[in-house]
Amino acid sequence: MACHPSGSGSYTVVIIPLKTSLYSLDALRFYLWIKRLKDLEKEKDALCSGLEILEKSRLWYLQRLEENRVKQSIVEAKSRITSSQEGAAEARSCLLRSRIQRVNGSLGSMMSEPNVTSSSISSLPEGVADSDLRWHNTVLTQEVCDKNRQISMLELEKDALLEQLDELQAH
Repeated sequence: MACHPSGSGSYTVVIIPLKTSLYSLDALRFYLWIKRLKDLEKEKDALCSGLEILEKSRLWYLQRLEENRVKQSIVEAKSRITSSQEGAAEARSCLLRSRIQRVNGSLGSMMSEPNVTSSSISSLPEGVADSDLRWHNTVLTQEVCDKNRQISMLELEKDALLEQLDELQAH
């Protein structure tokens, strides 16, 4: 008997014929054993794919960390960035941060679920709902940050205008 993946993603099983009847208990055991081997092989392939994706993700995270360190040192070196450049940089940073949080949330929920196997796909909608809630929370948090920044800018403008008004009234 030999099990191996074929090119199309399906599995080919070559069975050595049994000398007894196909309806015997031995034939049933043999069939169930082959079926279990096939399922284990599929699970192994899925796990190997997941490991490959995680390794690529790890390298991506390391690259982003290095880019972040470089950007941080550049920002510290510059005395002042114009507000339009700062806003665009913050928008890009927020988008990237929210995507990272979404991926982190998905990975965390996947890792925290007990007995995650190919047969436990019924829990997927709950995980998707959790991921969606995390995404919406991230978006709402960013909107609050944007509104707070706008409020701060308006308060600074108001203070500047009040100072100008005081100067005009003093003259």
